[in-house]
Amino acid sequence: MSQTPADPVRLTHDLIACPSVTPDEGGALAYLERVLCDAGFRVERMVFSEPGTPDVENLYARYGKGSPNLCFAGHTDVVPPGEAAQWRHPPFAAAIEGDVLYGRGAVDMKGGIGAFTAAALGFLAERGEDFTGSISFLITGDEEGPAVNGTVKLLEWCAENGETLDACVVGEPTNAETLGDTIKIGRRGSLSATLTVSGTQGHVAYPHLAENPLRTLIPMLAALQDTPLDNGTEHFQPSNLEVTSVDVGNTATNVIPATATACFNVRYNDQWTPATLKAWIEDRLDGIDKGRGRYALDYERGISESFLTRSDQLIGALSDAVEEVSGQRPALTTGGGTSDARFIKNHCPVVEFGLVGQTMHKVDERVPVADLTRLATVYRRFLDRFFA
Repeated sequence: MSQTPADPVRLTHDLIACPSVTPDEGGALAYLERVLCDAGFRVERMVFSEPGTPDVENLYARYGKGSPNLCFAGHTDVVPPGEAAQWRHPPFAAAIEGDVLYGRGAVDMKGGIGAFTAAALGFLAERGEDFTGSISFLITGDEEGPAVNGTVKLLEWCAENGETLDACVVGEPTNAETLGDTIKIGRRGSLSATLTVSGTQGHVAYPHLAENPLRTLIPMLAALQDTPLDNGTEHFQPSNLEVTSVDVGNTATNVIPATATACFNVRYNDQWTPATLKAWIEDRLDGIDKGRGRYALDYERGISESFLTRSDQLIGALSDAVEEVSGQRPALTTGGGTSDARFIKNHCPVVEFGLVGQTMHKVDERVPVADLTRLATVYRRFLDRFFA
């Protein structure tokens, strides 16, 4: 394995070896800090806190003072590996077998960080003296966690300290089948809520003395799902509402429960805002409740809005770089789940491009070594175009 500072395989290997299961830093940010400091970056480390959530370590680094300031963003925290005995190799051993690198975070997203770090170091080694813009890194340890003490507060810190971002690439695993097939240029919004219906507990043999909340909850859920929210838009797939749990907390089969709850999530496109979506939901629930006040609706914190990036410079430069390296023109999509791009879009144009995501969060998460090298090459060609 190459030992050069700009080797994406070495960088990814060393990051995987850090057991940074969210919210633990695990040594990953400390390692990245050393690499970036050695390359001439100014590095800031900060810990953010909030009651009821774990403290989270974060990193911001910048090379240069000029504009435009191109930011690479990502996260070093990973999901738990599960039962280590089920893995082909220990999840943090960063083992390479048959030109494939195994380990938790290989795809999501230490491989992306390794690749864009290698690309930036190689670019600066060649262009450092002639480089008048800036390259920055925005790295959190909270993407896989509550997302409270990470990117949101890191962006607030940047704004308070005069660190303006002009464009951003998030290194999330965006590709579906092969490296180069997909760039994410936006995301659907996400809204989660808990619906609670009240009734009167009683014996099932005496239903006239009780009121079963399920008789109200079930038609309410049907009302939320009986018609599509929409048929999609030019850049977005149709919105969808999915019920994710139903519970009455009942361990007895002969007791009518006092309350019934259901949780649901809506992934919605640019036809909706949080306000219009809430109004649509409540209108349907009110149609079943008919003013009797039998339900309560609690929206989870952190509702994210849909967004679409429109930046020819950013999207065009990245698309050209992807096509040059992979031989295919990437599709520009908004599908999939959420990412920290939903926060970054409030500060600058943002797109997402990284590895193939087929093994993320799985046992034996892994990435072909060749894909790491190709991804680093894409990022490097992109830097050449962005700062042409």
